[in-house]
Amino acid sequence: MGLLRSTALISSMTMISRVLGFVRDMLLARVFGASPATDAFFVVFKIPNFLRRLFAEGAFQQAFVPVLSEYREKNTRAELKDFIDHMFGTLAAVLIVVVGLGISAAPLVITVFAPGFSDDPAQRALAAHMLWITFPYLFFISLTAFAASTLNAFGRFGMPALAPIWLNISLIFATLVAAPWFKEPVMALAWGVFFAGILQLFFLLPFLARLGLLPRPRFGRHAGVRKTIRLMIPAMFGASITQINLLVDTILASMLMVGSVSWLYYSDRLVELPLGVFGVAISTVILPKLSRAYSRTDHGDFSGTLNWAIKFTVLLGLPICAGLVVLAQPMLATLFEYGSFNAFDTHMVALAMSAYALGLPAFLLIKMFAPGFYARQDTKTPVKIGMVAVAANLIFKAIIVLPWMFLFGGYAAHAGLALTTAMAAWVNFGLLAYFLKKRDAWQPDPALWLFLRQVLAATLVMAAVLLWLRPAAIQWTDANALTRIGWLVLLIGGGAGVYAISGWLAGLHPRRLWEQLKNVQ
Repeated sequence: MGLLRSTALISSMTMISRVLGFVRDMLLARVFGASPATDAFFVVFKIPNFLRRLFAEGAFQQAFVPVLSEYREKNTRAELKDFIDHMFGTLAAVLIVVVGLGISAAPLVITVFAPGFSDDPAQRALAAHMLWITFPYLFFISLTAFAASTLNAFGRFGMPALAPIWLNISLIFATLVAAPWFKEPVMALAWGVFFAGILQLFFLLPFLARLGLLPRPRFGRHAGVRKTIRLMIPAMFGASITQINLLVDTILASMLMVGSVSWLYYSDRLVELPLGVFGVAISTVILPKLSRAYSRTDHGDFSGTLNWAIKFTVLLGLPICAGLVVLAQPMLATLFEYGSFNAFDTHMVALAMSAYALGLPAFLLIKMFAPGFYARQDTKTPVKIGMVAVAANLIFKAIIVLPWMFLFGGYAAHAGLALTTAMAAWVNFGLLAYFLKKRDAWQPDPALWLFLRQVLAATLVMAAVLLWLRPAAIQWTDANALTRIGWLVLLIGGGAGVYAISGWLAGLHPRRLWEQLKNVQ
């Protein structure tokens, strides 16, 4: 299956999940709004998700897939299955220990991840109680990521991309059906997260069984497991830099105005849409291909795959970035401004969303360049770069956010947190690209720079037209839901049309563009 077709498959499956995710978030906003209780839930929800990305979708996947690809290329089927069994057993054992420690130390974990909650004992106690329920989610979702990584390595991309649908279904059920039965309604969301992990794991296991790769946990020393762990330990930091920076935002937001954690959550959700639909899809598809190219020492295929990923990412990422910045308030008013979620919440989320969106191209390109290192089984360089990015993030916050809080009394300081995280992402991406090129692993396509200029020109024209066309914020607040939806659809459709025409005039002719994007198989 070609890269374009595989990416389209993952994107379409992910889009189904993301649409349900927006339904979920619209219900959360309408039913729960932005309150101390929702701030507590979003912090609690972020903790196992952060660790999941550390253990599973981040470090583990980046270390496991290259080793699995190597076993698939060079070893027998029995040796491959033995490696999968030992890896599954080892991962499960480690997760049991981590989950046990997390549950036993829940109040301390809350203090570390949300120190601002210490000023409100009731909020801190609620968060600790929810964490006892949600922390086992880490066990199930990390094993789900193991199953998804194995399926991806064998070219089965669809069902792993669809699996997150069960998280959204579970939380929607918790919001609409279970919440009224709880003394503290937000507790239903914690149980929704718990059951979502179980549903996602058991959704994927039958597909592994069809390949004859259903793991039977085995323990003991194994060369492949040791190699994966050796690659994973530094990758635990390098693959999760973006998440670490976002986590720093949550920690600091817990010390700001009530609602700041929730505002950052909703803004991050919209920026995560293109990251999930396109960024993760492309990254997932290219990692096995890059790993196989490196195993064959095929430098041309390696570099060609990266160039394809860059073009595809920029073609979609730049206009989406501009759209999220320009249409932040209309999108949020249409999706969330109902019930307990008011116009002030919309304004605050829009500020953070626009700031995060400025870093969207960097977030996307990091997902293209980081696999270039992991496929070469180099996990140390991204760690060093990641340390620089985290340091840059903290320096930016000291330079921008602290004076902001002093001058404006903390008003909208959460937007400053988002802006500095976006800036750190550009530092991270720039260093990844520089070192991959310096080591001759990546050679930019001769036509790449012209392509970038053409896409940028079309994006700027589209942004200018949208700025001119969008109604004032007060008109969105006063309009009913159907009117908001109609305006938003017209703006997005019109923006896409302007982008397509501007791109064509800039030289991005459809036939030539198709040839560039479909030629990597």
